[in-house]
Amino acid sequence: MRIITVNVNGIRAAARKGFFQWMVRQRADVVCIQETRAQLHQLEDSVFRPRGWHTYYHDAEKKGYSGVAIYSRRKPDRVISGLGWPDMDAEGRYLEARFGPLSVVSLYLPSGSSSEERQAIKFSFLDRFMPWLRKLKRKRREYVLCGDWNIAHKQIDLKNWRGNRKNSGFLPEERAWMDELFGPAGFTDAFRAVNTEPDQYTWWSNRGQAWAKNVGWRIDYQVVTPGLADAVMGARIYKDRRFSDHAPLIMDYEYVL
Repeated sequence: MRIITVNVNGIRAAARKGFFQWMVRQRADVVCIQETRAQLHQLEDSVFRPRGWHTYYHDAEKKGYSGVAIYSRRKPDRVISGLGWPDMDAEGRYLEARFGPLSVVSLYLPSGSSSEERQAIKFSFLDRFMPWLRKLKRKRREYVLCGDWNIAHKQIDLKNWRGNRKNSGFLPEERAWMDELFGPAGFTDAFRAVNTEPDQYTWWSNRGQAWAKNVGWRIDYQVVTPGLADAVMGARIYKDRRFSDHAPLIMDYEYVL
């Protein structure tokens, strides 16, 4: 099973850069998109519904903001939009596709970098999300939670970690939350299960030649429940072409969808 996740920072812009032509050649079973920044009526062109794929969108109420999508080769048994939290569901941050005993989720966590207010909203999300995740793990299902989590977990996960310790995305409280996620809560960072190398990033600032110098952050994850921890076979960050300021994360699992 191959799953791809990518924050496209505007799905229409990514389409113009050839994202969908690339996507359909990747032999993926499921592709998870974050930050579509479009609403359904703006995606009527056939490029946004590739032939041979089942397509699902969960948009934000605010135009040009947030939004997630899932594309799958197999038709899901069920698709769930939102977490049941009105404030976050209005921002289009959670979409789940169920295939038998497996759920694949496209997830876009809030960013706190724009203001103290947004950081407070991010902390509120994290406070609610951990109990939700712990409850999820008790279900008789396996989950692959794909997306932009907007947190770099460890020093190895961003280039300039010393200078970012007081910045959103690498705050001690955020990192401690990830410690709990990948520790007591029992989830696995699928990428790190097979790749422990440094300089593995999925997002680069548009400032200061960050891309050219590989001064990046690893904030895009595939997070899996315990039953899939040993099924991770391979991971690759695709950097040959740029579709946005994030790179696609491609993961292979020993699992038949």
